[in-house]
Amino acid sequence: MPQTTTSEPKLPDVVPPGKGPSWGKQPGTVDENKFLEGPQRRGTELWRALRIFMEVMKGFRNLHFVGPCVTVFGSARFQEDHPFYILAREVSRQMALSGFTIMTGGGPGIMEAANRGAKDAGGYSVGCNIVLPHEQHPNPYLDKFVEFRYFFVRKVMLVKYSYAFVILPGGFGTLDELFETLTLIQTGKIHNFPLVLMGKAYWEPMLDFLKSMIKARTISQGDYDRILVTDSPEEAAKAVSEVAIKQFGLKYTRPKRRWWLGE
Repeated sequence: MPQTTTSEPKLPDVVPPGKGPSWGKQPGTVDENKFLEGPQRRGTELWRALRIFMEVMKGFRNLHFVGPCVTVFGSARFQEDHPFYILAREVSRQMALSGFTIMTGGGPGIMEAANRGAKDAGGYSVGCNIVLPHEQHPNPYLDKFVEFRYFFVRKVMLVKYSYAFVILPGGFGTLDELFETLTLIQTGKIHNFPLVLMGKAYWEPMLDFLKSMIKARTISQGDYDRILVTDSPEEAAKAVSEVAIKQFGLKYTRPKRRWWLGE
């Protein structure tokens, strides 16, 4: 089993412009910049709503046949020799051996490690990227990737097709994904799907804060108990399989493709 540490991560190497496939490298448009700036002209808002609808439909069409997923969240900053990268690769390999598709944001670091782990096991690997002003590159271990303009559409896709969530060390984006998923579980929008934190030492300060929230009665002990914290890929894969397959009776039947929908 890979050993985890709390050593400082190394930033990923910069890929020179024009080298390899790229995505998300165009700057934000005026429309995107104004999206959260309050009310605008009704025609503009209608056009934006149609764009959002089309983006949602793009996600549905591209991900309809990927199978039951486990979504893996984590930092883009870890390179392949980092213990957290190694841990993400192994836990994803274990999940893929259990029959799950591995879904990530499709970029480097933990995302690359997770997609790579799926390929190690001969599994299926999916990436959902977000368009950002700075240059990004899809990792080379993806069977399919989909690109989104809007964060909230992307987050819907990362949750909609998954039966469990594995969170490795990361920054603001990872914490956003972690707490949004926990909120959906807490409020019953998704029902008791496993949520696994990997890297005990990294998450310990946050877990201490969650315990203080229990004392303040802003969350319950039951909310806290929903989280599995482990350093063992085997334990994580077993927990996900037992809940998703045994408890929910998950049995995937691939939807039939319809020629008249262009599938």
